[in-house]
Amino acid sequence: MLQAYLPILIFLGIAAAIGIALIIGGKLLGPRNPDQEKDSPYECGFPVFDDARSPFDVKFYLVAILFIIFDLETAFLFPWAVVVKHVGLFGIIAMGVFVGLLVVGFIYEWKKGALEWE
Repeated sequence: MLQAYLPILIFLGIAAAIGIALIIGGKLLGPRNPDQEKDSPYECGFPVFDDARSPFDVKFYLVAILFIIFDLETAFLFPWAVVVKHVGLFGIIAMGVFVGLLVVGFIYEWKKGALEWE
C-alpha cells in the first residue's frame, strides 16, 4: 500500500531539490551591490514617516471585506452553478443563505461608504 505513494515522494523530493538549487544558485550567481540606501528598511528612498503600529483608516478594512465578498461569491457560485441540477432543494437553500449573507455584507459596505472613492 505504501508503494502507491512512492511517485508522490519522488515528485516532492525533486521539487524540493529544484527549489533549493534555485535559491542557492541565486545567492551564488546574483549580483551584489549593497549600499546604505538599499540596506535600509525601506528601499523606496523615502524616510519612515510614522510608527508602524499606528492605527489604519477603516477604509482599508472595508475595501478588504469588499474584495473578500466578491471573491468568495465568484469562487463558490461557479462550481455550484455546474451542479445545481444535482444538489436539489437543500443545495439551493444553502446557496440562498450564502448569497444572503454576502448581500448583508455588501449592504454594510455600501452604508459605510466603501464604494465611494474620494
